[in-house]
Amino acid sequence: MVCERCIASVKEALAEADVDYADVGLGYADTEEDTLTEVQSDRVRNALERRGFELIGDKNRQIIEAVKTYIIKSIRNGDGQQHRLSAELAEVTSMEYKRLSGIFSSHENRTIENFYLSQKTEFVKELLEYGELTVSEIAHRCGYSSVAHLSRSFRQMTGMTPTEYRERQGRRPLDQV
Repeated sequence: MVCERCIASVKEALAEADVDYADVGLGYADTEEDTLTEVQSDRVRNALERRGFELIGDKNRQIIEAVKTYIIKSIRNGDGQQHRLSAELAEVTSMEYKRLSGIFSSHENRTIENFYLSQKTEFVKELLEYGELTVSEIAHRCGYSSVAHLSRSFRQMTGMTPTEYRERQGRRPLDQV
């Protein structure tokens, strides 16, 4: 899940399946009951699938989704710094980073760092398209040390400078990244 509309949709799916929830956030839903019956799980799974979501039962997939959600939230909150990423993810998942990285790479066919950079680039694209901030303000907001650093990183990921991108505006939706 990547947005507030996704959270609302999951809440609707849980209500449709007659499952009470304590909390629903990006990438998770805590139900009032510790475990769901098989019938409840099937109803939730079906309600989610009708909305384009899936119920993740595999522990490794749950960990991967938690990593993705954490990265997306931290980038958008402006506190996602790549140099702290490994320690933060190890703490969030209660798992040694090397093991976590191996699980992520084997399931996603890319590294956590690559996912981080692609999400950060997509957020920069979004900010460029809004046109409300200068490239300098975007660099500061996204934690780049300078406009040159942002431009270099952005060019490596997209093949164009932020200014060139702003003129072309060809951003992909987050769920296609």
